[in-house]
Amino acid sequence: MLNTKLPPAQTKKIFIVEDEGDMCLLLNIMLQEKSIELEHVKTIAAAQEYLKKEEPSVVILDNKLPDGFGIDFVSYIKQNHPDVKVIMISGYTPEAKDIALENGADLFLEKPFTREQLYSSIKELLN
Repeated sequence: MLNTKLPPAQTKKIFIVEDEGDMCLLLNIMLQEKSIELEHVKTIAAAQEYLKKEEPSVVILDNKLPDGFGIDFVSYIKQNHPDVKVIMISGYTPEAKDIALENGADLFLEKPFTREQLYSSIKELLN
């Protein structure tokens, strides 16, 4: 069995930008752990406001959002918060992976993904 626990060092802040309620609930369940602090918004505009005040360790960013595309927002995050790691998630277009990575995403997960895939991605970025 895979070790899905994150390193116990300190609490890590993970910021989720996802507009689908079911996916948000699933991510919250998958990432429920004492060493993780979760924050969540549903739009790019709300994410920009959040990032003006907070510096999460990891951003989990959906591609198709009500006010734009996550693949376009990745470059904003990387320009303004270069230390923040970005995991792009998408279930719509496989081509989004190449664009997301070109724009600065650290990892890309295609929906659906497993808890193990999500945890190993986060662990990889935090180490």
